Parts: sequence; C-alpha cells; structure tokens
Amino acid sequence: MGRDVPAVVFTREDRRRYRIKMQECLDAFAQMLREARFDAARPQVGLEIELNLVDDRGEPAMRNVDVLEAIADPAWSTELGRFNLEINVPPRRLVAGGPDAWEAEIRAALNHADDRARSVGSHLIMIGILPTLRQQDVGEGALSENARYRLLNDQVFAARGEDLLIEVDGEDRLRTYADTITPEAACTSTQFHLQVSPQEFAPYWNAAQAIAGVQVALAANAPFLFGKELWHETRIPLFEQATDTRPQEIKVQGVRPRVWFGERWINSVFDLFEENVRYFPALLPLCDDQNPGETLERGDVPELSELTLHNGTIYRWNRPVYAIAHDKPHVRVENRVLPAGPTVADTLANGAFYYGLTRALVEEDRPVWSRMSFSAAEDNLHAAARHGIDARLYWPGTGEVPANELVLRRLLPLAHQGLERSGMDEAWREPLLGIIEQRCVTARNGAVWQKEMVHHIESRAHCGRHEALRRMTEQYIAYMHLNAPVHTWPVE
Repeated sequence: MGRDVPAVVFTREDRRRYRIKMQECLDAFAQMLREARFDAARPQVGLEIELNLVDDRGEPAMRNVDVLEAIADPAWSTELGRFNLEINVPPRRLVAGGPDAWEAEIRAALNHADDRARSVGSHLIMIGILPTLRQQDVGEGALSENARYRLLNDQVFAARGEDLLIEVDGEDRLRTYADTITPEAACTSTQFHLQVSPQEFAPYWNAAQAIAGVQVALAANAPFLFGKELWHETRIPLFEQATDTRPQEIKVQGVRPRVWFGERWINSVFDLFEENVRYFPALLPLCDDQNPGETLERGDVPELSELTLHNGTIYRWNRPVYAIAHDKPHVRVENRVLPAGPTVADTLANGAFYYGLTRALVEEDRPVWSRMSFSAAEDNLHAAARHGIDARLYWPGTGEVPANELVLRRLLPLAHQGLERSGMDEAWREPLLGIIEQRCVTARNGAVWQKEMVHHIESRAHCGRHEALRRMTEQYIAYMHLNAPVHTWPVE
C-alpha cells in the first residue's frame, strides 16, 4: 500500500479488467522466474520503522502532515493514522561498514526527525502500540489525508457490510466496535527486508515463518490498548481484527482473512502470489496501461503493478515483495511480525537475530520446516503474542519449552553461525546478539517493562490508569533516547 491512489468509485468493469490484468501479471512473473531474470548478485537488507507522534505530555499528536513538512526528507512518509509516520531506511549489504555504521545512520535520521518534529510541538516514539491512545483518538478524523487510506477504508467496510468487532482478552478484557479501520493505525511495527534469489526465497520464507513466534516472544512491546492491559504483543490480534473484511458468517465458512499467517510451507515465491490471486478479491482494482507480456517481449522489465498493489492489501506476517531497483527486478522477504522499538539498539539486535537465524536454518541439512507442522508455527506466534517472553513454544527435538530457554540453548548459537557465514565477525556479533542473550537471561523486554512500570506508578502515585500510562510513556521516551537496551531499563 505504499503508493498514492486516486479517489474513485469502482465499477464491475474495473474489477473484471483488474482480474484479467492480475492473471497477465502472474503469467509474466512465472515467465521471469523460468528465465532467471532476477537480480541476486548483491543481496541487500532493508528496514522500515513505523513511529507514533505525541505531544509534550505523551498524548497522541495528530500532526503527521506538519511533521513531514518539517522533516522534508523523502525517506519519511505518512501511515494510516494522523499520529503515525514511517521511515524507510536505505537498503545496504548486511555487513557493509559494520553494525555501528548502520546504527549511527538510523539514530542520526531519527534524531534529526525528532528535532524537526519538536519544532511543530511533537515528539517521535518507537513502540508497538502507543499506550496513551484512547478509543476516541482512532475515529474517522484520525485517518491520514492521503486518498489511498480513505479508499481502503471504504472498500474494507463495503466488503464487511458492518462495523468491526475488536475483542481481546488479557489481564483486562476489551470488546468494542469500530466504524473505520483507523484502529489498525495503533499497530506500529518494524519491518526487516531480505533480498534473496528466487531459488532461495522459499526456504528463507519458510524459515521466517518458523521463527515468527520466537521473534515476537523476544521483542513483545505492546501490552496496552485503549487503557486495557491485554496481550504482551496486543498488536498481533488487533491487526488481525482491524482489517478483517469478513463478517461473522463468512468467517465460519472458512474464508481466509486478509491478515494471514498462511496455511502451508511453500516451494516457490510464485506460490504466494498465486495464492493472493486465487483466494482474495481485489480491494483496490486499479489498472495501469502496461501490458506485462509485451513488456517482457521487448526485453524490458514489467512493473506488475496490479499484482504488487494486490499483494499490498494482503497482510501476511512474512510478505513476498517484487520490486525493481536500478532497472533490475528482485524478490525479497518482508518480515512484519515485530513491533517498533524500544530503542535502535534493540531494533538492530532483533535484526541480527533474524538475519543470522534464518540463514542458519536455511543451510541446515534437514530444514526445520520438514520437521515441524505449519500449524505449530502459527500456534507459536499467537502464544508468543499472548504471553511474550514467558511463552512456551514448540520446537522440533525439544517439544514445548520456555521461549527464553529455547533461544539460549538452541537458537542463539545458530544465529551466531548464520551471521558468521554472512561475514560478520565476533566483534560485531557479540554486542548485537548479547542483547538478545540478556533479554532471555533477565526475561525482560519492552512489554515486561511497560507493565511493571505502570503497576509501579499506580501503586506509588495512586493515580488512574490513563495517568499512569501517560507517565510511563514519558519515561519510555526518555529511556528510548538514551539507547540503552530495554532489558537494562529500571522501574522507578
């Protein structure tokens, strides 16, 4: 959904033409795969971070247009809500310049943006769900001005025919209805990209799916929504519900949701794009004038615009991406399970663990996905979202074990191996994966700190829940700027 779209009313002819164009794109994509037309010589990694805007008191600030104008950098863009922004960090080789260089680049970009945001009375915060967000903050007026969000909202509700039910049970219980998709804007994430060859895509995607639950357990950072204490990573169930195009009767018929873990291990990147076309009706049936088959015959690279736009309206936790860079097409895995924050140091540690572990799993003689059911991987994701670092997760050869024990005993050594094979020496690996190790040893991540801090404030200050959340948010921002890993944050 990272493109502008016009405000239009779609006709049946629009939808018929779009269906034809998607099939033409799919045929062209298959031909490109057969003819090995993809760039894989210099695989790169990439990073997107979604952030929230708050005012001087830590309350949501509906100022993304003003802040973007102040930042004046094309790397920054709007997101669904007026209190959201996103930065697209330029892609790079994994070990280019070392992790210190990447960290310095990201911190410089975020600090500059925060300085500019302050000039218009706002501040940036990297967090899975903004704790001070109230239900009245996510009404229709909170939708960003870009026409694509309004159009997406209208199409989701046209498909549903009724309001959205959002229901999450945790320490507290949330049950509410929404008449826009703006509650989705509460979900702010970190997205890691990994460019791979088409031949390597399936094993890397399978590996990413296998470890999704582990990632969430380690990095959970969204325990509060609308003043309620819910799951450790409430962002997962909220996102699944806030963009659901299915009314209840369609759900019970087994129709697939648009926020989707998937249902099987794959053999090719083609499998995922074909599933998109086969299972999901178009939300935004917008066609361009390019004929992908004729473009291929001329020796040019087709944009596959309809296929990629459709892919952008299907929210897989690990999404396939087709893109063109420097006139060459490539494919990459977009890892979307992680929340934003708490710090740049934590973010890069999460990235090192992800990149290292997926490589090690792909290169195993007997891949983990050949020894693990797909449903077990999905169950792990939801167990991790509910219980965070205290979750018990299934892994082949160990059964169901505590997440931190699984990481310390089995997965962290593999992540080290994968990074070493990628060319990252011990002096680079140790600080990054050491953060993951200490999270496991202390059993502390962003969600644990948020919950403990709110309870501490409530007991000491004898204030209401929202005031405790507001004070916690202020303290969170202060620690975030120190860039000390979250497992070291005190509760005081």
